[in-house]
Amino acid sequence: MTASRVLVLNSGSSSVKYQLLDMADSSRLAVGLVERIGEDTSVLTHEPLVGAAGDDGGGKRERVGRIADHGEALRAVAEELAADGLGLDSPELAAVGHRVVHGGTKFTHPTLIDDAVLAEIRALIPLAPLHNPANVTGIEVARELRADLPQVAVFDTAFHSTMPEHVARYAIDTATADKYSIRRYGFHGTSHAYVARATAALLGKPEEDVNVIVLHLGNGASASAVRGGVCMETSMGLTPLEGLVMGTRSGDVDPAVVFHLARVGGMSVDEIDSLLNKKSGLLGLCGDNDMREVQRRAQEGDAPARLALASYIHRLKKYIGAYSAVLGRVDAVAFTAGVGENSSSVREMALAGLEELGLALDLEANAARSREPRLVSAPYARVAVAVVPTDEELEIASQTYALVTR
Repeated sequence: MTASRVLVLNSGSSSVKYQLLDMADSSRLAVGLVERIGEDTSVLTHEPLVGAAGDDGGGKRERVGRIADHGEALRAVAEELAADGLGLDSPELAAVGHRVVHGGTKFTHPTLIDDAVLAEIRALIPLAPLHNPANVTGIEVARELRADLPQVAVFDTAFHSTMPEHVARYAIDTATADKYSIRRYGFHGTSHAYVARATAALLGKPEEDVNVIVLHLGNGASASAVRGGVCMETSMGLTPLEGLVMGTRSGDVDPAVVFHLARVGGMSVDEIDSLLNKKSGLLGLCGDNDMREVQRRAQEGDAPARLALASYIHRLKKYIGAYSAVLGRVDAVAFTAGVGENSSSVREMALAGLEELGLALDLEANAARSREPRLVSAPYARVAVAVVPTDEELEIASQTYALVTR
């Protein structure tokens, strides 16, 4: 029996998301989430999508009660999988793929994890202090559970490592930048990689022949300019704060805002960090970070919501225009993630007035709801507009399986 299953783990500070996939046909066997780890109200939600005999999995199950740490969480996940005949001891399990947020300049491809690699990921914690520690914990526990199984790290930053040096560099003193690893890394890389490839497939063209602007619009949001499957530019930088207006993040601001808040406002570094990352974006402008609520309020004439929406759309247009210039020739603009996939009005507003760039929507197609990748551009448009549901777990599983079977 050929091992073809991959368990994908995404370990957050107080959560673990997981999916078990069979790479023989890219099918999902189980999905789940452990939330509020370390609290008395921890919840594990597990959904088997196929039973041991290949039938339907039998619906969601839920455990409620304290789960002390990530070790206990992953052991509980293993128990739930085992109850469905999908246990971690199965000979059909080929590997575990771990989402790791920051790979720095060292990790530019999926990487088999050993002690040295794990030490390097730990060393990158200062670049991603909210994410890499949890990623490390997930890896450590998974290695304890199945020491003999290949563990693979797939990095959010890796897809963007192809950016030219003059794009990745900030225009600051190079010695200082090098000393503190200051450069543009980019994030959401697995999503951008998946969507760029899926967009080329939607157009019926080889990936290397397609230039696409990918707009990953969720609570966190980022754009990328992808030429022939290679990332040339992306909106996030040293951290996920740079770029588009997001749910709670400011996106681009004059760096002197930080100095002004410190000198004039008397704010500490931590207070400014919290302001720009957690109290800005849509939330800072109108008090809501859910795009659905912002749009509802804007439609009712609420002035702060209208301002927030206008700011969000303006920044999107600006990046579409900039990345059109970066690529020179654009074959498609692809919308993905929660807002990008589900808000037809955001897509319509973002592209309105960009006809000179070859962009035009088929309003009926754009308004139609679907979970499938689809084109929503007008038949006469020079540049295709695609809506492509992202699948970061499948991308991580695919990269993991390709590495362990090559």
